[in-house]
Amino acid sequence: MGAHGRFNSRPLLAATSLLALVGVGSLAQAQAPELAPASPSITAVSSDEAWARADEIAGRMTREEKLRYVFGYFPPMSADKPADMIPSAGYVPGTPRLNVPTLRESDASLGVANQVEQRRGDVATALPSSLALAASFSPELAYQGGAMIGSEARAKTFNVLLAGGINLTRDPWGGRTFEYLGEDPLVSGILGGESIRGVQSNGIVSTVKHMALNSQETGRAIVDARIGEAALRESDLLAFQIAIERGQPGSVMCAYNKVNGDWSCENDFLLNRVLKSDWGYRGWVMSDWGGVHSTVKAANAGLDQQSGRELDTAMFFGDPLEEAVEAGTVPEARLHDMVRRILFGVISSGLMDRPTPASAQPIDYAANAEVAQRVAEAGIVLLKNDGGVLPFAKTARKVVLIGGRADVGVLSGGGSSQVRSVGGAPVEIPLTEGAAASFARVTWHASSPLNAIRALLPDADVSYVDGSDPAAAAAAARDADLAVLFATQWRSEAQDIYSLALPDNQDALIDAVAAANRRTVVVMESGGPVLMPWIDRVPAVLQAWYPGQRGGEAIARILFGDVNPSGHMPMTFLKDASQTPRPDVPGLDELRAAEARRSAGDTANYGQSGGVRDFSVTYTEGADVGYRWFDKQGLSPLFAFGHGLSYTRFSYSDLRIVPGDNLAVTFTVTNTGRVAGADVPQVYARAGRRDGPSLRLVGFQRVELAPGESRQVSVTIDPRILADYDPAQPGWHIAAGDYPVIVAESAAQADLAAGLTATARLADRRLRP
Repeated sequence: MGAHGRFNSRPLLAATSLLALVGVGSLAQAQAPELAPASPSITAVSSDEAWARADEIAGRMTREEKLRYVFGYFPPMSADKPADMIPSAGYVPGTPRLNVPTLRESDASLGVANQVEQRRGDVATALPSSLALAASFSPELAYQGGAMIGSEARAKTFNVLLAGGINLTRDPWGGRTFEYLGEDPLVSGILGGESIRGVQSNGIVSTVKHMALNSQETGRAIVDARIGEAALRESDLLAFQIAIERGQPGSVMCAYNKVNGDWSCENDFLLNRVLKSDWGYRGWVMSDWGGVHSTVKAANAGLDQQSGRELDTAMFFGDPLEEAVEAGTVPEARLHDMVRRILFGVISSGLMDRPTPASAQPIDYAANAEVAQRVAEAGIVLLKNDGGVLPFAKTARKVVLIGGRADVGVLSGGGSSQVRSVGGAPVEIPLTEGAAASFARVTWHASSPLNAIRALLPDADVSYVDGSDPAAAAAAARDADLAVLFATQWRSEAQDIYSLALPDNQDALIDAVAAANRRTVVVMESGGPVLMPWIDRVPAVLQAWYPGQRGGEAIARILFGDVNPSGHMPMTFLKDASQTPRPDVPGLDELRAAEARRSAGDTANYGQSGGVRDFSVTYTEGADVGYRWFDKQGLSPLFAFGHGLSYTRFSYSDLRIVPGDNLAVTFTVTNTGRVAGADVPQVYARAGRRDGPSLRLVGFQRVELAPGESRQVSVTIDPRILADYDPAQPGWHIAAGDYPVIVAESAAQADLAAGLTATARLADRRLRP
């Protein structure tokens, strides 16, 4: 490593520690500890008070009023157009006589969405992709981003945001990977929960979605995700559980797919047993748009509200639900419970006591753009920096930017999360085929890296070449002080990517430019892992994800050292597709065949499934998602989970294990370099006994330090991360024994030889689900 690289060969500065922790009651309830600083609670009223109020109001509603509150309209397709219906994702009319609010719903994973500009001229602040947020490892930024989105939604008169994507990124080719928070349940749960709390601090409802195992877009409306209960509880469901405990979302959105044979939105195991019984969740379950398949089964299995009914194959609630209540196949008490749960979410979030404004309010877009830029700067990952190429000196006389439309903006992911950002879209490319064509466009945000770099280097010659001709790009780069090549890979909801390779001959472009200029930096704008066959020929790589509406400025400031990179990988980047549990996209071949038939004019049975027959995917890796899979299989990734370089150096020392009901560790982080920077020390353990110990992230802390500064870090470990789930108990079980604990800079360094280590001796302990 050069002078500016992370110090990777730190000495082991602390001896191994061994402490016995005493287990508590045989079925103690696991308490979610404060794993990172969190903002004050924003719950408007206590849970019990909200429940009692919801029950009382529901009891005063007529059956007709209740039935009207358990389904929603999809405004773009709705024949009913009340005066206050906003073109958006959803609309549920309220009951004015009881002050029960109308629900106006907007997509909002990355900002208040307006995908194909159904609200003409309505813009919003666009955050970077959720993977970029996850790479920050910052609960504080997650909260700030959620609070910003929630404030804009409220000002636009929306009061329910379809935010809070928690699904683990099990496969590298997932179309919605960029909307989620990576492969680890702890990171996803904490940051997702904080984002939800931020949204709801505005007195509006946030969802958490999509429960559960929405792991691929190919055949998403028909695929049956198969996995054992223990593995599901220890991975995807644990992420949801942590997010719900931390964020207290008013609503949970069930997924399109089946889980172990039952549709997610009529899955008694997921909705009744796990969510409402084991976790004690009191809010409501809304369907995904087009995700309902029945009346009686769905209602009795725990679905409380049919969303966007026009997108379902039939009206399943409303009149059919009334008929089922009359017939006794759905109990009257169940209808009451459905409405009570919706009202609980409305009350507990503060919406009932802080009604949203009736007309649009002013928004401080300049201040909100600063939030988007902070997230981008904290989430960009310096993957490689041989020879200390970066940060590049501002004395550069000639800089050439190549490719990626870096002259006008930065790439955005597609689908329901698409934000019509402030500043507009300098490039929008309509789709001519594929499942996303009706509601997605390939879009750039108007944040030009070219303009941002010119602003930083007013006296330099900063030029742009589009990269369509590799030879011409190489010629332009040959005598430059620095060549910055922007590589792009677009992803969207509704369709997975077919290949992890960069499209449009970009690998050849990178090879040509790198051969012409040894100071070539690749800036990757992607929604997930990308193959990098040229990695050994390029000295520096920045992973910028989809960096949002201030991405150009963030990239420029990191390239030239105004900001020290501090992002860490929330998802493993693989060397090739053979390293994954599923090297190919299940169902993709059949989907391609169906699309070919459709192109030839055969549209029979095409429908929502895209002409593909039902199929299943068995998640053989179980709970060993991402870095856990690589560790168990003995595979070496291209870039490990947690990896991220800096322009300074850090060391760890003085590891201590603190006894108590929940295992805690303390250690010291020191900035041993010459510039200020932020580090993300990660605490791993080898835990679990059922299938042999697996590597598990059990804690992390983002720490900002001045040169020479040291700080003690304390991390409390959620006991569920250390446990096996035992369906027969049922609940969590920590077996007595010794558990190695490692403080490391990435999952690749989480072994006894490379990290700062200790051993915890744990007593036998059992916890409720």
